[in-house]
Amino acid sequence: MFTTLYNWQPTIEMRTEKILVTGACGQIGTELVPALRAKYGRENVIASDRHPVTEDLVRDGLYVKADVMNPVTLERVMSHGGVTQVYHLAAVLSAKGESDPRGAWDLNMQSLLNVLEAARKRKDCRVFWPSSIAVFGPSSPRAACPQQAVMEPATVYGISKLAGEQWCRYYFEKYGLDVRSLRYPGLISYSGLPGGGTTDYAVDIFHRALEKGDYNCFLKPDTCLPMLYMPDAVRATLELMDADFDRLTVRTAYNLWGMSFSPRQIAEEIRKHIPDFKMAYAPDFRQEIAVSWPTSIDDRFARRDWGWRQEFELGAMVSDMLRQLAAMKEKNTRYA
Repeated sequence: MFTTLYNWQPTIEMRTEKILVTGACGQIGTELVPALRAKYGRENVIASDRHPVTEDLVRDGLYVKADVMNPVTLERVMSHGGVTQVYHLAAVLSAKGESDPRGAWDLNMQSLLNVLEAARKRKDCRVFWPSSIAVFGPSSPRAACPQQAVMEPATVYGISKLAGEQWCRYYFEKYGLDVRSLRYPGLISYSGLPGGGTTDYAVDIFHRALEKGDYNCFLKPDTCLPMLYMPDAVRATLELMDADFDRLTVRTAYNLWGMSFSPRQIAEEIRKHIPDFKMAYAPDFRQEIAVSWPTSIDDRFARRDWGWRQEFELGAMVSDMLRQLAAMKEKNTRYA
């Protein structure tokens, strides 16, 4: 059922952009929502999720508890809020999806179709939807995987992302809906806990390093994967949505890349800050998923079409992650 918008205060005169973020309590949403509120004003960004409301989202702006799988609820939220942009982030990730393939497919696909259809009906609404390097598979080029490549995804997550890209293109070509998408690599964030992705070791390792001084990795030491620090990912998302419509040549999803590293390499970088940090390895089913993905990504279309440039390399990312997490821990201890 449709629920009341927390802190909702309608005004006679609204700004041009009204933004809805679905899956706002997830890894991307927890950092994208504040960035959007800083850019457009907190009264113009509605955070939405089917999970219980989080304190930060309520305190800092509008929040609605809603299930994007319910098209009636979604359309009511969009209509009531006068929404002109939707950032649809709700999804089941790669490793978690393998435990319930049908459930992951249903959520990932049906929620996207609900958003696309609701946006189409509004006619003046733009959509952002995150794709993933999981669209690639064992037959794709391993190094510098190009924008156009063989795509034979090995997970239900990758299959749903590949299908979703085609739905985005279909709605653009059939209905003129302005849908924009990025193929995110592994995302590393200090504000959210791991969410069930194969690359999430690169988030969990920082928490373990600070709390316990060791980490047992579920990938082999030299398994190299493409990664991106969340501040770069958020900036890329905003830049893509701001890009001139006529300059965009990709209507499936743009390749995006920041850096590539292995568990061994990130452990060595962490030891520069925590010399006694210990790393062990116990590969599980996620190892098979990881080796089905490219080791690096060719994102020249994003660089050419809308000027994408990453800022964080491995060393700078590790330093900033440890600093941010230590500050958060100190703050939580102080106010506990």
